[in-house]
Amino acid sequence: MNILTITADNFEAEVLKSSEPVLVDFWAPWCGYCRMLAPIFDQLAAAYEGKIRFAKVNIDDVPSLAQQFSVMTIPTLLLFRGGKENEPLVAAKSKFQIEEWLKQSGAI
Repeated sequence: MNILTITADNFEAEVLKSSEPVLVDFWAPWCGYCRMLAPIFDQLAAAYEGKIRFAKVNIDDVPSLAQQFSVMTIPTLLLFRGGKENEPLVAAKSKFQIEEWLKQSGAI
């Protein structure tokens, strides 16, 4: 399982130009709900390795990306396919909810 850490410098190469779908978690270390979601994100990364790339953006370190994608609430999940993002999933409640969202997005 490999979860990428996204910065302003690697966003284009790792996310926008990826041949695989990329699920990006916009989070912050002070966000309690983000920390609760982290183990679920890790489980999904292990389960869908080779099908979806998983990445995290710390909005404190890269606020420009949060602004660019209008991330107002964290955690926010965005799925990128072919350089374009789908509708965000904000404050996901469960692994099941995230998997259903990924299915609706056509990623799995």
